[in-house]
Amino acid sequence: MSNRNRTNNHESGRSSSRKTTFTYDAPWPIYALNWTIRRDKRFRLGIGSYLEESRNRVDIIQFDEKTDEFVADPNLTIEHPYPVTKLMFVPDKEGTKPDLLATTGDHLRIWQIYEDEVRLKSLLKTKEDSEFCAPLTSFDWNASEPNRLGTAGVDAMVTIWDVEKEAMELQMLAHDKEVFDIAWGSVGEFASVSADGSIRLFDLRDKKHSTIIYESPQPDTPLLRLAWSKHSPNYMATVVMDSNKIMVLDTRYSTIPVFDLQRHQASVNTIGWATHSPSLLCSGGDDSEVFLWDLQTMSEPVDGGFDPILAYSADSGVNNLQWSSMAEWVAIVFSSELQLLRI
Repeated sequence: MSNRNRTNNHESGRSSSRKTTFTYDAPWPIYALNWTIRRDKRFRLGIGSYLEESRNRVDIIQFDEKTDEFVADPNLTIEHPYPVTKLMFVPDKEGTKPDLLATTGDHLRIWQIYEDEVRLKSLLKTKEDSEFCAPLTSFDWNASEPNRLGTAGVDAMVTIWDVEKEAMELQMLAHDKEVFDIAWGSVGEFASVSADGSIRLFDLRDKKHSTIIYESPQPDTPLLRLAWSKHSPNYMATVVMDSNKIMVLDTRYSTIPVFDLQRHQASVNTIGWATHSPSLLCSGGDDSEVFLWDLQTMSEPVDGGFDPILAYSADSGVNNLQWSSMAEWVAIVFSSELQLLRI
């Protein structure tokens, strides 16, 4: 990444000969992306195809940091119906639980990973007795309670699942329109964003009520993404559909964003908080730019806005990104490429 702020040079002292970008070329366009948090498989990633047809794929690949090469095991490939809207490995750092991968598309699927194959463990449907399928747009796995997972759908519903019991725990009409993203905060709290332009906060201790903590300035302007900081639980980030703006909210005073980040020159597609810091946020957009923001350095806007501290230019629009559990690594996907950035 290049430095965008000389007073906050995160690359100072780094050898100029050290390679910082590593690329994997997939045979299809990539959208879904996830990086395992397991300590024994820390350079394992999952990627999902985005093909406008019924047959899609998920590949589990490994990056070898000694050789700087990617290894794709054909035995760890999943034939997946329809494009994968999101995929996540089970949040299990120590590897004490079964090695699971979840995917959403038409339904929620839980896969179990073995040394030489991947098997479908659970197929979980929001409407078991109906032929109608309301596609799932996103989900989030509860890091504090890995048996619990929440999905969001185009039918305006949010569903909480008990993965171990393979059963629905709770289903609710969460918004007035499609729910586009969901994120867990504390153990029993989650939030969601919707085409109705609101962020709603839910507490499983009071399942009949929710709190609207933010609404788009223009009515019915869809909110597309939601990222909730694990290190600073008062902070969320969201983006408006087809907008270059990232809004950072303090949930204690959430009616007005504490930061508007507007340096992207096209729509922002993806945002993610650092896994090791309460103040670092990464974003990627259709302008092919990946920006790293440090909220701690933001005091006065410069030229009408705040500047990122680092920037990286991809070869095309960035569809997705995720910060690794290792502080210095971020994965991004664009077109048919996966890139690992050492920042």
